[in-house]
Parts: sequence; structure tokens; C-alpha cells
Amino acid sequence: MSDVHSSIVGESIGIEIAEDHMTRAAVAPGIGAPAVPSGGDSVVGRRSKRDPGARTVIIQAGNDRTLEVLDAGPEDGFPLVYHHGTPQAAVPFPTLERAAAEHGLRVISYSRPGYGASSPRSDGATTAQVGDDAADTATVLDHLGVGNFLTIGWSGGGPRALACAALLPDRCLAAACCVGIAPAAEYDGDIRDGMAEENVAEYSAIFAGVEELEAFLDIRKGFFAVTAEQVAEGLGALAPPVDRAALTGELAEYLASSVNAAGRQGIVGWRDDDLTHTRPWGFDLSEIRVPVSLWQGRLDTMVPFAHVEWLAANIAGARAHLVDGEGHISLMQKVPAILEELRQFGGVV
Repeated sequence: MSDVHSSIVGESIGIEIAEDHMTRAAVAPGIGAPAVPSGGDSVVGRRSKRDPGARTVIIQAGNDRTLEVLDAGPEDGFPLVYHHGTPQAAVPFPTLERAAAEHGLRVISYSRPGYGASSPRSDGATTAQVGDDAADTATVLDHLGVGNFLTIGWSGGGPRALACAALLPDRCLAAACCVGIAPAAEYDGDIRDGMAEENVAEYSAIFAGVEELEAFLDIRKGFFAVTAEQVAEGLGALAPPVDRAALTGELAEYLASSVNAAGRQGIVGWRDDDLTHTRPWGFDLSEIRVPVSLWQGRLDTMVPFAHVEWLAANIAGARAHLVDGEGHISLMQKVPAILEELRQFGGVV
């Protein structure tokens, strides 16, 4: 994920989308593959076989885009917006949904532009920013009739949770940024320092420009067909022993499913996500006044530990949890504690 990246490479692979997610035609990875038909307010959703309590719908985002939205958990639960990592899409996440339900929370997530069945942004390769995803979040919540919410972002989704805190302060009651990258445009130093070699190579391609990044990702698009059994190996040095130990069963199935879904339109979502990480984010972290918690494992080789230290120093009042013995993925086992604190921060009782 640039955050989950892969050593699995190969030729273009057609991906068959599991029936339990969305019944749409699969496409071979590339750039600019069609997403879903536009027009109308939404496409009628269907329940997931993996998670019968989850419902996927396609909603309109402006005149030229659609967003794939997943709504899971108790309908009377307090809304929790989950921002997935990179490259991932919105699919059922049992580990999170179960913990959320125990805390009386309803999980709402959506595939960011270019992932899953969400249309790419027309400016994705040029000027799109992290802050744009806060506007998409508001569109999703408006469609669902949701007002106030809590939010959690993991890895590439971490900056999106912070965007909601900064740009939707009248609705976002609290935010948790978990193993999230720091903004390259503001970071004191090189954001690649401390990353495993796979991420160093990817971010070097990002800094080299769009064409270089596209060539880099095109070689690695075979990762979109990864299975649960292949995830740990596919991550290479990005998954230290503690993360490899966690990548079994339910968690491995979730990560594989989310990566499979991310590649339905090829590399466009992955490319555009990567580019937003290194541009100005579109908001000022120092002006965030919504309660924020930051979570990071000291053994993380995807997002260096120094990133959360920088975020903690630049977000007023943020509470940082620097967890010994945990990595980028194993930290997901702390989700119940993360949600408990998030509820407290947001005054949701």
C-alpha cells in the first residue's frame, strides 16, 4: 500500500470481481478503464455475501463522477467513516466492523476516485489534493442522510481522516489517523527516509513525475490479483515479521479483497492516490481544532515512525500513541482501543 506495495509483478491480468462485492464487469488493469454508468442519483445497492449487514451503492458526485459506497453495521449506530489505504477499495472489513458494532458504531466507507467502481477525477494526474476527499466524504454522508460523524483513516487513508477534521469541523467530531504518512510538501526532511526499499522506489517514481510513476506501477499491477495466501510475500520488506504474523485468516482475506477491488480500473486510482500524497494537501494541519489521535507502530517499515512524530508536533492537541512491538498491519489488532478513544474524543456515549 504505497503503503501496501508489492514485489509481485507481471503482465496485465484480468480480475474477476467476487460476486459478494459488486456485480460489474471486470476490466484488465490499465489507465482510464470504464468505471460504472453515470446518471441518476444512485445505483440500487446489494447486500454482501461476505457481510450480509453491508450494502454497496453507487452515488453521484457532481455531474461527471460516481462514488462506490459501502454502508455496514447497525443502522442506528453512530456513523464512523473509514478511509482505506493505498491501493485499496471499499470492501467489507470484518475486523473493523465487528469492533465498531460493539461500540455502537455504523461503518461507512467509499472507494476513492479511480478505485473499485468510483470514477477517476479528471484532475487526478495534475492538481487533485487530499483535501478533495473531504468534499467526497461530505457528499457520501449527505446522500445517506448523515450529519455528525467520527472518522478513522489507515495508512493512505490517514491524511483523509485529517482532511475531514480540518475541512469538516462542524460535522467531524473526532479523527484517528493510523499509520498515516506526513505531507511531503511540509515534512522536515525526505519522507522516504526509513521506508523499506519498495516504498523508496515508489516514492522516487512519484517525485520523478507522472510518466515515471505510471511506468513503475504498470510493472507492478499484478498485485491487483494477489490472494490472501500471497499478501505477506507480496509485500516483501514492507512487511516485517510482526506484520507477516498478523497477515493470516480474516485480515489477510480483507487486504487481498480490498486490493483486488482497487484494480478494477487499472492503476489510475493507485497513481492518483500516490500523487496526492506528495502535493500540498489543501489544508493547514496546524489549524485543526477537532480532537485527533495518532497511532503508529515502532516496527512499521511502510510509513516511518518519524512521520507520526512530525504529525504530533504539528497538530495542536493531538494524542500520539507510539506502540512498541507493532508494525503497519499488526497495529490493526488495536482497533477496539482506537475506537474506544475515538468515541471518547467525540463525546459519543
